Amino acid sequence: MRSIWKGAISFGLVTIPVKLYSATEQKDVSFHQVHRDDGGRIRYKRVCTVDGEEVPYADIAKGYELATGEMVVLTDEDFEGLPLSTSRRIDVLQFAPAEQIDPIYFAKSYYLEPDAQGAKPYVLLRNALESSGQVAVVKVALRQRESLATLRVRDGVFVLETMLWPDEIRKPDFEFLDEDIDVRAQELKMAESLISTMEADFDPTEYHDTYREALQEVIEAKVAGKEVVAAPETEEEGGPAVDLMAALRASVEAAKREREGAPAKPERAASGSSGSSGSSGKAKAKAGKGDKGDKGAEGEKAPAKRKARKSA
Repeated sequence: MRSIWKGAISFGLVTIPVKLYSATEQKDVSFHQVHRDDGGRIRYKRVCTVDGEEVPYADIAKGYELATGEMVVLTDEDFEGLPLSTSRRIDVLQFAPAEQIDPIYFAKSYYLEPDAQGAKPYVLLRNALESSGQVAVVKVALRQRESLATLRVRDGVFVLETMLWPDEIRKPDFEFLDEDIDVRAQELKMAESLISTMEADFDPTEYHDTYREALQEVIEAKVAGKEVVAAPETEEEGGPAVDLMAALRASVEAAKREREGAPAKPERAASGSSGSSGSSGKAKAKAGKGDKGDKGAEGEKAPAKRKARKSA
């Protein structure tokens, strides 16, 4: 990792020099836009919409468009007088219980490493914060933007998590929130039973990005000059179950069997009876397609499996 910012944690009269590192990285397969015929890279030019001329980067300014369509042009001098802190400080504002901060506020995570002369006060504040069970609410300026953030301890290191401002959080304004939807006590109890059955300690290593892995295999096959084999067709997601109680009951039974290590296919098939007739018809039609030699032995079971997935 390379540090992307240097500054200091300001805690009362204590200053702790630190380096900032990105704590996360997006694992994705990146592509370039290319010419289909010869693979040449596609380049874009910065062209002015008024005179049609290509504009050098040095002549490009920031523009704010008004509701009337008019453009207000801002120069570097306009930004110089703004109250953006340039002190490179992480100012501790207060301490608060972590549960009081809604995770929706968090934007990005960074690691903080102490400089050699700041190791002792770093460890002192880290240990004190960890024993308090709280997080530090701080303010910091990164990339021409001032942000609220929190400091917490993870694996012996301070994690700085930048936050959105309150007016950046959208309010959920959905029609169903104003509707009087009746949920029966039996349905609620069955849903709670399903949650209880599926409860387990979270281990993120159990999950992986199957799409990215499959895409990487396609690329490697192309590089090796091999034939690209299409991935098996996934089952379609169906609509909501007509009989919610039956679907919940079947889901609980399936979850129990999966936890015990036994196959859960019979329960999923049974729950298919609660699906809609339209979804059932699609499943049957889909089962009839493809290579009959591969599906002949399971031709009668395929519709039931698809229906079970829909109702669950």
